[in-house]
Amino acid sequence: MMFAERLARHELAPPHAGVLRQVALAPGISQRELGARLSISPSRLVGLLDELEERGLIERRDDPSDRRTYALALTEAGRRALEQVATVAREHDQAVCEPLSPAERDELARLLRRLAEHHGLTPGVHPGFRKL
Repeated sequence: MMFAERLARHELAPPHAGVLRQVALAPGISQRELGARLSISPSRLVGLLDELEERGLIERRDDPSDRRTYALALTEAGRRALEQVATVAREHDQAVCEPLSPAERDELARLLRRLAEHHGLTPGVHPGFRKL
């Protein structure tokens, strides 16, 4: 079963998982900063955040340093959902890379990082966000 299909079983689309991951990496990140990091339009980001907030996976909190913005945070349910996503991702990675030795996996990761850097991709952000 493909990664996206397994993710859908947890009722998360890949963009939801990407948003959760970025909020986990930068607790308190503003919506504006998150949108810039993901290269996603503000209107599309607000829709994704609304969906995640309605499901109880994230919270928008008043930013104490700037009353005009919200600081984003994962809820406990959001942390659990992200852990499930990480489990699916690890299992998918293991299945795809099964024929490779540990040294070959390291080399593949190194080469992929080099390609991503050359093409100006943001580490940890799926390039598909640019199309949302």
